[in-house]
Amino acid sequence: MGKITKKVVEALVPRERPYLEWDAGDGAVKGFGVNVHPSGRKVFVAQFRIGSGRAAKEKRVSVGAFGTWTVEQARDRARDLIREGQDGIDRQAAQKATKDAKDREEAISEKIRLDARNLRFNRLAVRYMRDHVRLKRKANTVALYRHLLAAHILPKIGRRDARDIKRTDLITFHNNLRETPIIANRSLALIAGIYSWAEKAEIIAEGTRNPATKIEKFKETAKDRFLSVDELRRLGEAIRQAETVGIPWEPNPNGKVKHAPKEENRRTFIEPGAAAALRLLIFTGARLREILHLRWSHVDLERGLLRLADSKTGAKTVILNAPARAVLATVDRSGEFVIKGESRDGEEQPRHDLKRPWALVIKVAGLDGVRIHDLRHSFASIGVGDGMGLPIVGKLLGHAQSRTTARYAHLDDDPLRKASDAIATKVAQAMGELPLPQSAEVVPLRREAK
Repeated sequence: MGKITKKVVEALVPRERPYLEWDAGDGAVKGFGVNVHPSGRKVFVAQFRIGSGRAAKEKRVSVGAFGTWTVEQARDRARDLIREGQDGIDRQAAQKATKDAKDREEAISEKIRLDARNLRFNRLAVRYMRDHVRLKRKANTVALYRHLLAAHILPKIGRRDARDIKRTDLITFHNNLRETPIIANRSLALIAGIYSWAEKAEIIAEGTRNPATKIEKFKETAKDRFLSVDELRRLGEAIRQAETVGIPWEPNPNGKVKHAPKEENRRTFIEPGAAAALRLLIFTGARLREILHLRWSHVDLERGLLRLADSKTGAKTVILNAPARAVLATVDRSGEFVIKGESRDGEEQPRHDLKRPWALVIKVAGLDGVRIHDLRHSFASIGVGDGMGLPIVGKLLGHAQSRTTARYAHLDDDPLRKASDAIATKVAQAMGELPLPQSAEVVPLRREAK
């Protein structure tokens, strides 16, 4: 069997017993398949190992039913699950553990009465989540902490008295997670945070030793990737090709080639909104959700600003440089969101993601492995490389470590605007969106005779 398509799934005939058909051929995802039930129900599945090596556990999970999920949606989902499995992440188990932890948290939250005689660590953790994290942290942080507690921390030390846990215990706990260094370090930091909060809240005695401190963290491999001028040029060409003439594709030679569309009709295009979103990410250095969730009410073209009520670091003002304003000028303003998604129940929604258009353009540009977030890194690296300084670039990106006021009206915007325009102009020139500057002729100076 070749690559799974809508026609292939529709043609699968039920048998007396369930059977599987797997994705194969050009462009297929190994481990993606469809399970055909005797009733005629067809369910997409993903099969993969959790981690690597012979001891890695093999797992098969259901992605969704055909009809509710399209083939492409299911393939994208399966690809994500398989990649996570290779990184040692069991999404299904993590979600179940997180849900169980939330249920336990809600069940005992009203019964918690911590005192000097009852300082079990799991009760301390539940109160920390209830009285601190849920009130003062964003939803993504709450979800991360719940996962770390449910999947890693509470199974090991949850029922122990917090006063009896020693540094040597946590060194062993940390070392046992060495295959996932980021999870190990984040778990240790969370434990340290629980002890620190408990002391400030006067739940444990002031000056109580925090056993999670003074433990050396694992080295975390940086994933930063910066695009060169040549790579930006190729990316710009790929975006223009995808939105104008389209990207050609070839039919699967193992499939029914004679029924494939004619060569002139074998083109894949990206929507204008997707192309605009990619350019805005490149020119502003903004985060993905800041652009995808952008509303026209946030856009002040007259002053050249995006005023975001909320972002990863709170309220934020993004400077709209000249290339970014040019992009926004081409976008349809008929709806609430700048980058429109599919409406649900008659209610307008922002676009959910850019996975498919991004995968298409980076493949054409020869930039396999480059992530959308790397565009933000590239914006910053160009600014720093041009000598604009970390404080200026940090303000442009809205970094939380900036010590200046968050209100844009109180900032000196002239150097910020100059820096933003210079960065985005250089990026746009590399992409071919703007003409390159003419190099000046160099005239050698004559040395005067002494």
